Amino acid sequence: MADIYAYITHHNGVADDSALELIVAAQKIDAGAAVTAIVTGSGAELDQVADAVAATYPKVLKFGSDALAYPNAEVVRKLLVGVLPADAIVLVPHDTFGMDLAPGLSIKLDSTFVADVVDIEGVEGDALKVIRQEYSGMVSTHVRCDISSGAVVNIRPGSFAPDESKSAGGTVEDKSGDIGDLSCGRKFLEVVEAEVGDVDITKEDVLVSVGRGIEDEENIEIAQELADAMGAVVSCSRPIVDAKWLEKSRQVGTSGQTVKPKVYMACGISGSFQHMGGIKGSPFIVAINKNVKAPIFQVADIGIEADILEFLPELTEAIGDL
Repeated sequence: MADIYAYITHHNGVADDSALELIVAAQKIDAGAAVTAIVTGSGAELDQVADAVAATYPKVLKFGSDALAYPNAEVVRKLLVGVLPADAIVLVPHDTFGMDLAPGLSIKLDSTFVADVVDIEGVEGDALKVIRQEYSGMVSTHVRCDISSGAVVNIRPGSFAPDESKSAGGTVEDKSGDIGDLSCGRKFLEVVEAEVGDVDITKEDVLVSVGRGIEDEENIEIAQELADAMGAVVSCSRPIVDAKWLEKSRQVGTSGQTVKPKVYMACGISGSFQHMGGIKGSPFIVAINKNVKAPIFQVADIGIEADILEFLPELTEAIGDL
């Protein structure tokens, strides 16, 4: 079996939640593998992330450079091509950065690429067996990937239960001296922070989130009444923002806000990976949808098959009677 590596993304000195999920995905490829984490960046934040990741991974390779201060996929790709073995299996989160990094990396390594993996069935000979989802999660596709020359695999965040044991006691190796020429055509300019609206959903513990199932702008009041009863805040999926029924600051997803609530109520939301990619921290998910085949039910802790326009008022009333 080839060596397995996990590329760790981080922000402000804190590793992304996907770091705890990639190790689980790697163990489903090879239960006995000593998975190596790769962390890139600069300064004290890089050291902080590398030390934290070592609690989960037996080995952490740290690459520090001013050129790596901002996660520029073109720069990181050039680095990884220079330090990874030719037959490596590399796991990368399937987020906006990972989708930028991974396809080109597989080409440079001359290895297999597979995107948006939600489960791994193991290895059979030179074939890695994975599961992807098609048609917004309505169909599961079983894929066999040739890994004889390595592979780059995008893992959908939230698909694997995080390993929170922090029992690895791993070592951190500073490989900054191995960094070669990182010049590239793409240049980082600045970070433009998203505007904060009347509420900041990224700091809320309980979210009542609405999607297409709310049907009409006037019906958002139904969700607001439930949120008021629960001491929660209303958030939404992208179609609600596109329809201009709620402001963008309330949108959860890869093109909206990243949230880490304790409880997430998905009301009339199908559960596309773009939406689920904005939910971190393994919240308790309650899904309410009249389509029993909606992919949100695959990740929900509690699934309720119901029309939200009928169910939410009843739930609000029941909470009021407590």
